[in-house]
Amino acid sequence: MGVYTPSEFINLLPSYIKYCNSSHRMKKRQILLAFVILFMFPTYAWETTPKAVLIKSNTHISFKEYSLNLYESLNDKTLKFDAFEAAMQGYLTLIDTEKINNEVLLTVVDFSKSSNEERLFVIDTKARKIVYKSLVAHGRNSGYEFATRFSNKVSSFQSSLGFYKTAETYSGKHGFSLRLDGLETSNSNARSRAIVIHGADYVSQDFIRKNGKLGRSLGCPSLPKKNYKQIINTIKNGTCLFIYAKKDNYLKTSKLVNSKITSISS
Repeated sequence: MGVYTPSEFINLLPSYIKYCNSSHRMKKRQILLAFVILFMFPTYAWETTPKAVLIKSNTHISFKEYSLNLYESLNDKTLKFDAFEAAMQGYLTLIDTEKINNEVLLTVVDFSKSSNEERLFVIDTKARKIVYKSLVAHGRNSGYEFATRFSNKVSSFQSSLGFYKTAETYSGKHGFSLRLDGLETSNSNARSRAIVIHGADYVSQDFIRKNGKLGRSLGCPSLPKKNYKQIINTIKNGTCLFIYAKKDNYLKTSKLVNSKITSISS
């Protein structure tokens, strides 16, 4: 049996009632029961996508209102709103175009922040909370404490900006790791460059205390050894990951960041 939206259900009712009357297969009280179910349980009577995990049901709200409301629900200002808003724009577009499998989790990496700060955020958009927050390294040729240069080229040893789809896990030279597939021209070589999420000893508060800054990778968003496996197991197999920085050459040209989502309906 198919699942109908409220408007589809209402449009089908006249034909349904006519059928029932002509076939004598349903009494009037059963038709009345259908109306009761329709109006007593409007948010449970049909399937919803995570785009309907909204503040208001059965209505339209602006993208700005939705993203700001969700951001405030997270209650963590260390996640900058400009990074979060850009992430939400592409994330909702990827859901709408069915290019990601998991439509609840969104991971934001904010490379506009110091590498000495926690700048990876795993967000449960349905529960409206941050489930993990972590240090994360950038590529060694992207900068020292701050990442300022980015590349999609093989052997550049720089980080790549943009939206990724998490893929399969594997065991490699860095141990348990997570492959990433780039979804934009800015990161399309992620798999061929072996840009993966893995644990590293140089990503820790101890390393920062001893060296004054976090260690750097060959381009991978590497994580602390302490909890990287839990993070990988949470976000693996088709969730959305976004690497952000205040770079106009990316922000002004990314089709996902600049997608035309102006309002959202449940």
